[in-house]
Amino acid sequence: MTTTQTTIARSPRSARLGLRATPEQEAVLRRAADAARKSLTDFILESACRAAEQTLLDQRLFMVSDGQYQTLLDLLDRPAEDNEGLRELFSKHAPWDNR
Repeated sequence: MTTTQTTIARSPRSARLGLRATPEQEAVLRRAADAARKSLTDFILESACRAAEQTLLDQRLFMVSDGQYQTLLDLLDRPAEDNEGLRELFSKHAPWDNR
């Protein structure tokens, strides 16, 4: 279950959203909700939130000042530093690998 789905399932719903759809759009949404064994509201909310999260994650353009950009370039150009915490973390097996 994604974070959005968990949040939707656990949080009380107090915000109201309204939308208009064509009869064809409504029909396909209802069929899909039925196929997923979800209410129309749950299906639409989960689908919309999943799409919204993906849209936000896909943002690749960041507007920064020239100084901020130069600071980033300087950080990227620095030689790698020894990091004991990362070395320890990467020496452990991931929990999902214990099968």
